[in-house]
Amino acid sequence: MYIMRLDDAAENWKKENWHRMHDLLSKYNIKPIIAIIPNNSDPFLLSFDKDKEYYPTIHKWLKEGWTPALHGYDHVQDSLSGGINPVNKRSEFAGKSYYEQYIKITEGYKTLSDHGIKTNIFVAPAHTFDKTTLQALRNSRRISIISDTVANDVYYYNGLFFVPQQSGEVREIFFKVTTFCYHPNTMSDEQFIKLEKFLKRHSKDFTDIKKVKFKKRNKNTLDKVLSALYFTRIKIRQLIKNNR
Repeated sequence: MYIMRLDDAAENWKKENWHRMHDLLSKYNIKPIIAIIPNNSDPFLLSFDKDKEYYPTIHKWLKEGWTPALHGYDHVQDSLSGGINPVNKRSEFAGKSYYEQYIKITEGYKTLSDHGIKTNIFVAPAHTFDKTTLQALRNSRRISIISDTVANDVYYYNGLFFVPQQSGEVREIFFKVTTFCYHPNTMSDEQFIKLEKFLKRHSKDFTDIKKVKFKKRNKNTLDKVLSALYFTRIKIRQLIKNNR
């Protein structure tokens, strides 16, 4: 089954792209995870105009069945650590102290809560976090699900459920659970066209994260092999890039 995730929702966003994505997903009855930045300080995102209708829009979409997620705190990736999910060598969380991470998580959650948004899902900016992040999330007593890492299916680790996220664009993948992660703020016309072509063929293969069954399943051998292959490929690509 497929799950759709949309990252970097913030008061400063590329409004036309987000509404285009909303209309496209609504057309095919796709209910995505929307990863919301509570206190955006990302210089790139701040280059977009502030949308006065941002929170009313978010609430409208949540009423339509979209699922909110806590997307870090300020989206400033000032650590060079990849943590335990080293998709990138930058992070808002990995490599930082427990206290700093705990404050980010609890203050971020409070900001969303103050705007009437409740969630039990965490999405780390740049996909990067470490075991300290997991400890802070557990101790916050708010988050029970992380959307990220590579695996064949949902699994349970360190007191948290992990819903794997394996691709930044739609394609036929035969994992038991696959999450596609899109960033509407930076999407091109070509990406929207490709996405719609895929949805025309596969809309019935998508599900809502609310319908996912969460069992305390440990990672098995297949999950570990898939993860190892994925990160080996990233390392090889990086070596090729550095040697050019």
